[in-house]
Amino acid sequence: MVSSPNSTPPAGPAPHVVVVGGGIAGLAAADRLLSAGARVTLLEATDRLGGKLMAGEIAGAPVDLGAESMLARRPEAVDLARSVGLAERLQPPATASASVWSRGELYAMPKGHVMGVPADSSALAGLLSAEGVARIGRERDLGPVAVGDDVSIGEYVARRLGREVVDRLVEPLLGGVYAGDAYRISMRAAVPQLFEALRTHDSMLDAVRAIRSRAAEQPRDDAVFTGIDGGVGRLPGAVADSVRARGGDIRTETPVLALTRTAGGWAVRTDQEIVAADGVVMANPAWSASALLAQESPAASAELAGIEYASMALVTMAFRRAALTGLPDGSGFLVPPVDGRTIKAATFSTRKWRWVDESAPDLFVLRTSIGRYGEEDRLQHEDAELVEVSLRDLGAATGLAARPVATEVTRWIGGLPQYPVGHPARVARIREAVAKLPALRLCGAPYDGVGIPACIASARRAADEIMATPTLARGTDRDAGQ
Repeated sequence: MVSSPNSTPPAGPAPHVVVVGGGIAGLAAADRLLSAGARVTLLEATDRLGGKLMAGEIAGAPVDLGAESMLARRPEAVDLARSVGLAERLQPPATASASVWSRGELYAMPKGHVMGVPADSSALAGLLSAEGVARIGRERDLGPVAVGDDVSIGEYVARRLGREVVDRLVEPLLGGVYAGDAYRISMRAAVPQLFEALRTHDSMLDAVRAIRSRAAEQPRDDAVFTGIDGGVGRLPGAVADSVRARGGDIRTETPVLALTRTAGGWAVRTDQEIVAADGVVMANPAWSASALLAQESPAASAELAGIEYASMALVTMAFRRAALTGLPDGSGFLVPPVDGRTIKAATFSTRKWRWVDESAPDLFVLRTSIGRYGEEDRLQHEDAELVEVSLRDLGAATGLAARPVATEVTRWIGGLPQYPVGHPARVARIREAVAKLPALRLCGAPYDGVGIPACIASARRAADEIMATPTLARGTDRDAGQ
């Protein structure tokens, strides 16, 4: 197992740490705490673990019904998968060549960009209008514009390169990651490397070029993203099995109703008992953390309550391969919201993942995603309606006329925290307030990134800080419940 790099098991009996939340962040925190010598109880309110990672099946074919890939060039997720026995199942995409469906045509996603922000206007003809391409070429004539403490990535890019770049490139990519609005999203939070580069470059094109040049100086032949044979949704179960095998106590259908400081640590009240803890890691959504901290840290609670979430739905469909003709090459396509379509992306799962292809040789599996920040009304429709609108958009984009043999609609209500301008400052205020509480930390998607590696890194940071707390009680020999 991977151990905490700078921690040693504490002397005496192990401290007891309660982890609130059983998504990938909570499971990663439990894993890290056990490696550092803690006794761990993980409490999950729902009947399943994994949060937005969920494996399922359609027409007998295994599929992901939540997140389907993880950034491989950050080590945290890959390292965790390897440590819990999934090394042989790690699998990069078979193809990563996506398109953009813009103005009724499919265009290959241009290369050489940073989250949709191009280094120059080459290869953008068609995807952008002639005026949109020419607008990029005039960027250096504008003179420098400081980014300040934070800035909306959409507003800044539109000011420098024109709205078409935002609407046709940046927005579709950010919509896939955050289900958000590029004109609200914080550049500092969502694209920190670009934010930092703009502090030392007067031109946005030069800033993007500098980022790309640094990447070219360290060429890599490994994939940017990776999946897991059978689905990324297998990761939470594997981590949970590892946690249990090392003595961790995982309880589902156990909502935490209150947190109260005690003389020796924390009292964690569930719907069945009060669990005594020396430390607490909160890996639950921001709204839930806000409610639990209302008494002990009103300042943190108020800031957490200000974190908004977006909802989305995934529509997974299986078709007979023999019935499909003319689908474009590649792994799928993104959809700019400016065109007024309902779906925001389509993924050709059978093309993208070898394990999907091989597990269902007679089927072709694809999925669409629906829903961005402020579009919750679209998710109020019945499953059948979401399937039909997906088929309608797919038909318009690709000519698809076949009917699926099976469908599955998965709704993620309040699934993705939003990172508007000022989000990093909000997170700093939350952490400053929480730091005043003894042996309690927060982790997960609301804070340092919504991707799987970022959530795991956040969890490890929280676990390490808990174990490094000088006042962490040890040797209390208390029962887990009262």
